Amino acid sequence: MNSPIRALWTVLLVTGCASGEVSDLVFKNGVVHTLDAGTPKAQAIAIKGDRILFVGSDGDVAKFVGSATTVVDLKGATVVPGLADAHYHLSGVGERELTLNLEGTRTKEAFLAKVKERVATAKPGEWVTGRGWIETFWSPPVFPTRQDLDAIAPNNPVALERADGHASVANTKALALAGITKTTKAPDGGALNKDAKGELTGMLIDHAQGLMYRVLPPPTEADQDSAIVIGARRSVQLGWTQIQDAGGSLAELARMRALYQGGKVDLRIYKAISGPSADADSLLKAGASVGEFGGRLTVRTIKVVADGALGSRGALMLAPYSDDPSTTGLLTTDTAAFRTMVVTALQRGIQVETHAIGDRANRLTLDLYQYGMEQVPNGEKRLVKEPRFRIEHAQIVDPADIPRFKALGVIPSMEPSHAIGDLYFAGRRIGAKRLEGAYAWQTFLKLGLPIAGGSDAPVERGEPMIEFYAAVARRDTRGEAGPDSIWHPEQKVSREEALKMFTRYPAFAAFEEKERGSIEKGKWADLTILDQDIMTVPDLDILKTRTVMTVIGGKIAYQAAAH
Repeated sequence: MNSPIRALWTVLLVTGCASGEVSDLVFKNGVVHTLDAGTPKAQAIAIKGDRILFVGSDGDVAKFVGSATTVVDLKGATVVPGLADAHYHLSGVGERELTLNLEGTRTKEAFLAKVKERVATAKPGEWVTGRGWIETFWSPPVFPTRQDLDAIAPNNPVALERADGHASVANTKALALAGITKTTKAPDGGALNKDAKGELTGMLIDHAQGLMYRVLPPPTEADQDSAIVIGARRSVQLGWTQIQDAGGSLAELARMRALYQGGKVDLRIYKAISGPSADADSLLKAGASVGEFGGRLTVRTIKVVADGALGSRGALMLAPYSDDPSTTGLLTTDTAAFRTMVVTALQRGIQVETHAIGDRANRLTLDLYQYGMEQVPNGEKRLVKEPRFRIEHAQIVDPADIPRFKALGVIPSMEPSHAIGDLYFAGRRIGAKRLEGAYAWQTFLKLGLPIAGGSDAPVERGEPMIEFYAAVARRDTRGEAGPDSIWHPEQKVSREEALKMFTRYPAFAAFEEKERGSIEKGKWADLTILDQDIMTVPDLDILKTRTVMTVIGGKIAYQAAAH
């Protein structure tokens, strides 16, 4: 790791002040990328309370230093606006750390070995649960089966969620406890995979997972609190100053409020409530709650899930899958309830964000948004003139539908890591032609649309440097481009646009562009400080870059240990 890490521990208390306006905290001798057109680069930042007081040169910042000012000499470390993840599942990140974390298993054998190791510590009959496996990295890329799990866990029920949360695999004992047999009918929006003989494989897709969830032992109150606290702590350590939490319940929201009240969480959270649902109806009735706990918590969004995921063939497509013509994916929401909810949301000033991965799901979501906007046009009936509805993922979009995002003012909220994660299987799933509208970052940007960048953690790792790298390189983490002829490398973005995807554009998507997203006087003092300059280092070195300090509202929320 580069020398600027040690430099951050050089903290000076300076006496004297040449100005009547004294700051609480000053960073100097840094490489500051402000994303402010007026002052794009700077050396120093002065902070007063939770706001930025000054941005400029080392010489000019001196007038804001008084006897009680803490001065941090960055010695060349890089400062960017506080990074924000526009699509995150906070409790899921914490739960991944609390249960069996299967992330990073690169072969089926490694996956099974990790499960076997966990089973060895379990009591007979005790459930073994976990998350994070993804077969698309395996060779061959095949789903695990109940028989695979039976061989290593004959005496324990096992249920393991795929990384994307849209599929799970269970062993025979778990299926029996859930009452799932080969004659069980899958719920709407779900599937129970079977082999050529009509026997269950153990794979439960999308809503079919609910058949298993009903018999899983519920997490304790303490576990649910720990998941939020651990997820928030990990996020801040990685450099995130805000995450936009895509879905959840009012009960989870109440838990977050209690944790904020108790001083357990520093991270800013822009919280969505899952819908259509009774909880979403309650939010519609109550209206938005903006800027609780000093701007730390906002609740103004309903999250809808329109389809599944591409990897499990749950993404809803206009035409059959290229590698399985028997299916076009799954519709996972009640469109009638969705239509009614969109109208009410526009009337009540509530944002709607919809998970849509397949081209048919994206078209359907645009159709429903358009219906709502026609029913509630700008004017007296619409509480918020610019509703900033979002489509989460916008992963496979028919090129004819891309201009509709602009026409309707819909924000594409996209995760660069999905493109490099899907690099070696998306072509098999949907063929080369449909990849023309896949992960189309440049196409959206050229229309003038802000792409709110996220990670979809724990579906992906949730690390900002992976997301930034994926956006600018459009290569896997080894630097390999995959099948370039169909992967459209022209869709990668510039470093400035990549930085905006995790700063300015998430701020806009959260109606917070006046408060955050750039380093400017008067905005919240949210900063991410890095040991390398991600705007200039070689692509692969981005992945080696580490966060050495995270500042939220003028307070140092995380500081790396000196090496």
